[in-house]
Amino acid sequence: MSNVAGHIHLILPDPAERAACFRALAVGAGRIVRCFASADDWIDGDGDDGKGGGAILLFRWHQPGRVSGAALLERIAGRGDLAVFVAAEQLSIAESRAILRGGARDLLAAPLDPRIVRRVIDAAADDWQVRQAALHRRREAEARLAALTPRERSILDAIAAGLGNKAIARQLDLSPRTVEVHRAKIMRRAGADSVAELLRWQFIAEQAGGAAVNPVHFGA
Repeated sequence: MSNVAGHIHLILPDPAERAACFRALAVGAGRIVRCFASADDWIDGDGDDGKGGGAILLFRWHQPGRVSGAALLERIAGRGDLAVFVAAEQLSIAESRAILRGGARDLLAAPLDPRIVRRVIDAAADDWQVRQAALHRRREAEARLAALTPRERSILDAIAAGLGNKAIARQLDLSPRTVEVHRAKIMRRAGADSVAELLRWQFIAEQAGGAAVNPVHFGA
């Protein structure tokens, strides 16, 4: 389990609700669940330590103290190491828009049902593992192709388009022998045992900029 999937931070002002959610999440999951009575406590403590360890974060939108739910969401906006969930009873249109735009993964109805919280958080942990595996593959693909020269990248693109050595040579004004030499270098630098494997790494790398932002879901 990744760091994020294995660490859960609850920022819930009501002690009974906090305790009930803690019990539901901590039992038999092999994860670390930490509780905070307010956003102030989370920030002043080491919950928001800025070290990038990450966590699944569930907090009440209406917070006591100096840091509101809106301010907290703004503070953590764009942090890829946090999967954020917001709980609220009633929201204005402006608040709903702020949550939508702030990157929350889900909006849960309050008072919180610990069973629903457990189900939602478990799903988020599973989803995070899938995303982390995809991120690892993407980074590996990018690393494998990073050493290619511009010429080699052009040849790789031509290979991906289904062109043979002679067609690539004509397209790039090279000799077929030069294309063969470049292909051998490309395979070696990418650590690919076959053209199919090489093209798979290229496809994964090309998806790097196309990942969709997590949508916000309403309700459980």
